[in-house]
Amino acid sequence: MEIISKHILSVLVENHSGVLSKITGLFTRRGYNIDSLTVGVTEDPGVSRITLVLNGDEYIVEQISKQLNKIVDVIKVVELSPEKCVCRELVMVKINNNPQNKDAILRAVDIFRGDIVDCDSKSMSIEITGDDGQVSSFIEFIRPFGIKEIIRTGLSALERGSDTITEL
Repeated sequence: MEIISKHILSVLVENHSGVLSKITGLFTRRGYNIDSLTVGVTEDPGVSRITLVLNGDEYIVEQISKQLNKIVDVIKVVELSPEKCVCRELVMVKINNNPQNKDAILRAVDIFRGDIVDCDSKSMSIEITGDDGQVSSFIEFIRPFGIKEIIRTGLSALERGSDTITEL
C-alpha cells in the first residue's frame, strides 16, 4: 500500500494568459485537489514559476508530472523534497484589538517575528512569514484573542544550496 503524503511540485511555465487555467484544468479533469498554489514571475519576465502542493501517493504525483509536461507552455516540472528545500508562507490575520490582550498579542507578534501592518481601535492586522508549522502555530496561539479574518498565501519553495530549477 502506497503512503499518501504531501508533495511539492515546482513548475516553470511560459508567462502568458491562459497557462494557469490549463494547469488547474488538468487537476480538475483528473479529480485531484490542489492544497496550495502560488504563482509569480521569475528572474526572466517571460517565465513564471508555479509552486503546487498536493497530497497523493507516488503514482499520482508521477502521473500529474507526466500530464503537466505534456502542456505546451510548461518548460519544466520538478518535485521538491521538503527536507531539501526552503518553504515559506505568508499569513495576514485580523484580530480584535482589545486593550487587556494587547501585551500578549505584542509578545506573540515578537516571538513569531511578525509585524503589525494595520491597527485601529477595534482591530489589528498582523503579518507572519514562516513554514507551515510556524504559521499554523501562530494562528492557534492567537485564536483566543478573536480572529476576524485570515488569508494565507500558500507555500513558496526553493531548493536549498546553489542548485536552481533550471539545473535540476
